[in-house]
Amino acid sequence: MTDRAGPARNDPNNLDLDYESIPLFAYLDRAAETHGGRPAVSFHGAITSYAKLRRQAESLAAGLREKGVRKGDRVAVMLPNTPQAVLTWFGVLKTGAAAVMVNPLYMEMELKRLLADAAPKALVILDLLYEKHKDVIAEFDLETIAVTRIADGLPFPKNLLYPFKAKREGKYPRLQFDGGRLLPFRALFPKNKRYSADDIDPAGDLAALQYTGGVTGAAKGVMLTHANMAANLRQCRAVLRVMPEKPECFLGLLPYFHIYGLTVCVNLAVAVSAVMAPIPRFVPAEVMAAIMKTRPTVFPGTPSVYTTLMRRPEAAKGGLSGIRYCVSGSAPMAVDDMRRFHELTNAQILEGYGLTEASPITHLNPLDGVRKPGSIGLPFPDTQAAVVDMETGERTTAPGSRGELAVKGPQVMLGYWNRPRDTADALRNGWLHTGDIASIDEDGYYFILDRKKDLIISGGYNVYPREVEEALLTHPGVKEAVAVGVPHKTRGEAVKVYIVPEDGASLTRREVTDHVRERLANYKIPKYVEFRESLPKNLVGKVLRRVLREENETPKRAET
Repeated sequence: MTDRAGPARNDPNNLDLDYESIPLFAYLDRAAETHGGRPAVSFHGAITSYAKLRRQAESLAAGLREKGVRKGDRVAVMLPNTPQAVLTWFGVLKTGAAAVMVNPLYMEMELKRLLADAAPKALVILDLLYEKHKDVIAEFDLETIAVTRIADGLPFPKNLLYPFKAKREGKYPRLQFDGGRLLPFRALFPKNKRYSADDIDPAGDLAALQYTGGVTGAAKGVMLTHANMAANLRQCRAVLRVMPEKPECFLGLLPYFHIYGLTVCVNLAVAVSAVMAPIPRFVPAEVMAAIMKTRPTVFPGTPSVYTTLMRRPEAAKGGLSGIRYCVSGSAPMAVDDMRRFHELTNAQILEGYGLTEASPITHLNPLDGVRKPGSIGLPFPDTQAAVVDMETGERTTAPGSRGELAVKGPQVMLGYWNRPRDTADALRNGWLHTGDIASIDEDGYYFILDRKKDLIISGGYNVYPREVEEALLTHPGVKEAVAVGVPHKTRGEAVKVYIVPEDGASLTRREVTDHVRERLANYKIPKYVEFRESLPKNLVGKVLRRVLREENETPKRAET
């Protein structure tokens, strides 16, 4: 396989960077030393400076050390986007342990699998989540469980008033702390003690054991070193040209427990001494209010978030002004929506691509130069990319043809935790085989077409779900659409589509199939059509095709 499937023309991302061998928390240390008085976290009026964030992180590290956490251990963090999530992330790094960022929406079985696999020594968790999962947590040999409340991140007097409101709403569980294993978060901060590991091997020591989203199957623990994550930050800074000399504000709407949000909303913000504005949940009216108050300059997000916000009445009145650019991932954004967003904000939406196994970003449309809607853009600096044969993984396909995207670079993981076979399958000769079907055009821009596992083979023909979905989305009555393969007695698989109609639209199966028939070959026409009010998605907007496929162990008659 060649190292790269053709260089891009006038590629502004094609830079040769220098990489420091430093622990990831060194970025927090530098921010505290050079911009110690600058706000680091802004949350409902509570402002934490960089100097204070560093002190708190080192105090937390000392507290975790007193509880037996050592270099090489794992500490699970199950928190929504709050100041405590940022603080705990850096506190764990300072101990030399690896952070295991846990999805707060996990159900019982998902949490049980993660805890069994990661075997963390300690857990930091929100009170409501502990109350929900305490029976599962009790099954595991966690030496320390530290529970925090939303009020812990609020300023005076909101921190005193919040408990009364939470109690009225039944959202303030009574906790029986035992002073040993189960304790309040604040008990992890010993007086006049601080700790910061000085024996980190950036290339070999894990910063995060980050679990994949489980979109196509059971979540796997991805081993990301300090060097992996620091390299991705260096790449981000070079391509996006964000510098600490110019104060920025990063809107923290993407979940911090997800690698995308952790890298671009936390680590990148700290690397440039920016303000982080965490938002625990996506309620459009509340998010708009937060944007108008904090005036973020950088807004990492997803297409569904941008399109929802720009439909708010505040958007037409300048509510989104001040945003310089948005880094968009998880799915392509419609060209008309991108144009409308730019008209409202004058901000650029930079579409890109990444995956947990690459810390996560590998491609991005350039800040300056040609941006191609629907494309994931160009490879990051020092990142090699190729489109390879899906069967052998060896031959580089010609521009325009389809194949599996493979990448290679300093941000690529060490491997999967306790999964040597999966590691060997994903990492071959230094190349990460992503499982995504892609193509590259004559200018060197990459396009994601589908997941390899999502490919539908119907009657011997390959059907790419995204191709069907794009045809459906050209219908004015279709708001969202997803195609999956379902079992079929004679074809092996048949195409089934799930459609969310536009408000007020009235669609029939016949209308949908006729619309697709005008645009695609007969073997790509949906056999089954189901209309829904919404589609199952994860917190970064990816449709959970696995959930839809699992509903279809046998074909069902479609709704009409």
